[in-house]
Amino acid sequence: MRAARPQHVLRVMSYNVHDLLDDSAAAARVVRAVDPDVLCLQEVPRRLTTELRLPRFARECRLLWRGGRLGTGGTAVLTAPRVVVHDGWRGRLPVRFPDRTRGYAAASVSLGGDGSGTPELTVVSVHLGLKAPERLRHAALVLEGLGDRAVVAGDLNEGPGGTAYDLIAARLPLASAGTPTFPARRPAVALDAIFAGRDLRVVPPDDGRDGPDGRGDGVDEHDLVAGSDHRPVWVDLDLTPR
Repeated sequence: MRAARPQHVLRVMSYNVHDLLDDSAAAARVVRAVDPDVLCLQEVPRRLTTELRLPRFARECRLLWRGGRLGTGGTAVLTAPRVVVHDGWRGRLPVRFPDRTRGYAAASVSLGGDGSGTPELTVVSVHLGLKAPERLRHAALVLEGLGDRAVVAGDLNEGPGGTAYDLIAARLPLASAGTPTFPARRPAVALDAIFAGRDLRVVPPDDGRDGPDGRGDGVDEHDLVAGSDHRPVWVDLDLTPR
């Protein structure tokens, strides 16, 4: 599958894994079936269990995690071995106690490390909160400083027409299919999305999958339902500068 993907095409996947409380083996199989280059996770196990459970999950997905849990709000960015990670960082998004902490994880990545690779781009994994005004503030903070070679992926807890969703889409157009992702058994709401800057071109998958809607060829329906309460989204991006 990976051999069929052009060297300049990056597959980005976003997946809320529900704190790995469901069937984590099924969730890992979903990831392996999609075969992403960059995996943006939300609701990873928090606090001290992150260092124990997330590396194991990354290995099951055949991906790498660079570490760092504090301030992420339960988000993470995992990468495939072929991806060059130039930098990684994270940031807290302010909430009022006792609300669940929020944050984001980000990485600067490219393809090809031999001098002939693609220009860097920034990928941000985010999980917005349950309150609309808070989501809007957090979306604005996440967008600060991002250029056209940027991707924001995650669980927005709202769909098109939401103020945070529309703010992000105005800066970084929607790249994923916009199909419902929650709840996993009978998706009704498009809470999960991937947005990509105008310098990045969305290309159709080149490996026989139907598309980034969680129902493509090679992704088992039982695993989609068992792995999490959300379905993932993914998209292929051409990193060649326009």
